[in-house]
Amino acid sequence: MGDLFQPTHLLIIGVVLLVLFGGRKLPELGKGLGEGLRGFKEGMKGVTDEPKNDAHLITPDPKDTAK
Repeated sequence: MGDLFQPTHLLIIGVVLLVLFGGRKLPELGKGLGEGLRGFKEGMKGVTDEPKNDAHLITPDPKDTAK
């Protein structure tokens, strides 16, 4: 029960996809999925890198440090 996708499950999913979309559409779907995941990862990488890169630009206000 702990393993979500066992080889048998993946095989069944593959057969269902083949029946639904046909052999000609599957490579196009795979390519589109790969490009979408790649774009998502690049977008997430940019979001997580921004605060680290901009952290050196934030300087304390001298009025606040004098108190």
